[in-house]
Amino acid sequence: MSQHPRDLPPKYTEAFKRLGPEYDLSTAEGTTELAAWFLGPRGENGTVFKDLIGAALASHLDDRYQVYPNDPVYVTDEMKQTDAYDRSVQKMKAELGQLLDQLRGSVPQFSYRHQGHMLWDMTLPGMAGYFAAMLYNQNNVAAEASPVTTMLEAKVGQSLCGLAGYDTETSWGHITCDGTIANLEAMWSARNLKYYPIALARAIANEGALAAARDITVLDGAGSQGKLLELTDWSLINLPAEVVLSVPRRMKHDLGIDDPALETINAYTIQELGFDRFYRDMLDQRLGPPAVLAPATMHYSWPKVASILAIGEDNLLTIQVDLQARAKLSHRKEILARCKKELRPVIMDVAVLGSTELSAVDPLAAILGLRDVHAKENFFYPVHVDAAWGGYFASLLREPNGPAPTDRIIRATTTPELMMSTYVNKQYEALPKADSITIDPHKAGFIPYPAGALCYRNKAQREMVAFTLRYLVHSDKDPSIGIYSAEGSKPGASAAGVYLSHKVITPDRNGYGRILGQCLFNSKRLYSGLVAMNRSAQQEGGERAYKAVPVQWLPAEKDGGNVQAQIDDIYRLIVSKTNEQVVDSKEAMDLLHELGADQVIIGYAFNPYFNGNLNTDPVQANQLNQRIYEKLRVNPVKAASKDYAAKKPPELILMASSFTEQTYGRDFMAGFARRMGLDVPDETSLNSLPDIAFLISTTMDPWMSDTAAGDFTPEVIKHLDRTVRDAIEELWPSNTATTGTDS
Repeated sequence: MSQHPRDLPPKYTEAFKRLGPEYDLSTAEGTTELAAWFLGPRGENGTVFKDLIGAALASHLDDRYQVYPNDPVYVTDEMKQTDAYDRSVQKMKAELGQLLDQLRGSVPQFSYRHQGHMLWDMTLPGMAGYFAAMLYNQNNVAAEASPVTTMLEAKVGQSLCGLAGYDTETSWGHITCDGTIANLEAMWSARNLKYYPIALARAIANEGALAAARDITVLDGAGSQGKLLELTDWSLINLPAEVVLSVPRRMKHDLGIDDPALETINAYTIQELGFDRFYRDMLDQRLGPPAVLAPATMHYSWPKVASILAIGEDNLLTIQVDLQARAKLSHRKEILARCKKELRPVIMDVAVLGSTELSAVDPLAAILGLRDVHAKENFFYPVHVDAAWGGYFASLLREPNGPAPTDRIIRATTTPELMMSTYVNKQYEALPKADSITIDPHKAGFIPYPAGALCYRNKAQREMVAFTLRYLVHSDKDPSIGIYSAEGSKPGASAAGVYLSHKVITPDRNGYGRILGQCLFNSKRLYSGLVAMNRSAQQEGGERAYKAVPVQWLPAEKDGGNVQAQIDDIYRLIVSKTNEQVVDSKEAMDLLHELGADQVIIGYAFNPYFNGNLNTDPVQANQLNQRIYEKLRVNPVKAASKDYAAKKPPELILMASSFTEQTYGRDFMAGFARRMGLDVPDETSLNSLPDIAFLISTTMDPWMSDTAAGDFTPEVIKHLDRTVRDAIEELWPSNTATTGTDS
């Protein structure tokens, strides 16, 4: 086990060189036609995909034939003629047929109607690359078990670092099975790094082999130079990461201390001793328990990770969110001030770029600015960005290697690529200053599962979790990635899938930026349809049955303007217009740009009218939204049925969740409840507000508003309206809503 930052192996091993420059993702120009990148909602590119898969299989079979051409076969033509062989083959085909029938109950994520989970179709190159590499079944735990796919993973890690805005020469990234493991590794590395200066100081003081380093000096965050052994424990634990990571290299290169001597540091580390012994035996100054900060919108993996690493869920300190579900900077300042006062080491501060329920983007630029201010006060902590969902949206800001496309397929209506809002762009521009980032290719990268990823700004930080076993690694020049991972065996196919997708669909404005820009446009069209639902129904002579309330505020709500007038504008300029008409109107595009979520996940809820009056009871509002969800979800029991008719999914597929005061805070809960027209208790005590159920639409389909038959968004809104009305009639048949007015 190696716990100190070692000399990194050369950027290119012989295996890297064998791949050649044509394999480099940083210079890939990719292609530009989105119509060729996916299988299509009706399998329109089926022939193309068959050709890709056929080519992959043919190449693999040829490799089996050519690699050892003089070896004998096992399966002879005579064997294939036997009854036993035939029965086995027929059995496989029959069982496969049954499995294929069962799979017909799967969620149709490829459809325009799928507005649920954070996934849509997979890219054709992503699937083809995964399939081609899967045939070789390479294990990316070590390069000797996966000489090619390990190199592809290294290329992918470099590409993802470039997507994040990191310097690809000094950063490092790799593929994990998912965002949970990426988050685990990030916190694991940050925990080890936080306590490493203590181990360094104790080892240098006690080990004769390290005596040459007893006068070594370091710069603290304030720029003051001091001897490492003369610093207090609090000062040691708050040394900047760059300083900490440089000390072992200085000890080796400047002071001539050899590797065996450096290895003696291991016995003093928290990963060797555990929290209890480390706190008891290694600390002269009593420190408080460790702390990790994360917003209320954090992914459910973070409490798991804190528990696994023995940091403890109680030490995962939750940052409250504002009315837009973004982490409050003021509350973060309060918690950090308390940690500083109580001498609590802050392991890491987590910012979310794209929350899983609402795609909210935290104020990263301000969070990083706060980190830098504290660092100058000798209170350092790394900032990790959980961009598992939102990472690929950075492609909207990345300049392409190739020229802008000039030969796109153009229909009578077009879907433009929208940029994110001014606020969101500002946060993404700050992304390169984060210490580590989680990015999931299997989310907004449209890659087959499993394909998460973790990127470090400073590649040396990976050494904080390095475990070297002899049967895995035979020399420092071995490019194995598994020694820096929480995982053991993992499929090289995942890396190959991401690699080929990045070659064809580059992570810049010409590639993934096009896809996600069109998704943004479609999400904003859907948001526009949602806020205009009541108005449209009235215009058509329908009675007022409900009020639709998106979680994300209208610009008029934020600015104190006329909400109803803005809804009328949204209907006039956007909902009632074709894509082409919207694009041709500067007024419409300016309005559209400010609508909807930070990214493409919209939260919303419905509240019924009774006898012309908007319902004020949260219980009845929850009943309505839960009933809508029951009608618009894929039922696992029905999906597993042998009856094909029963397997058919609903006409529209949504997700649902609920807001709780414990998680989102009273301000957010009360604000949303009031916007729905619900009664809000006067009590100011915590947890006095009931939970609020809401629905979720995730628009990852770049084609939804530009099908061969035109915009499909009205069909989605039409079915949603019908479902809401049916749910109200089912729940309260004797209280059918009558005409009322919005509050």
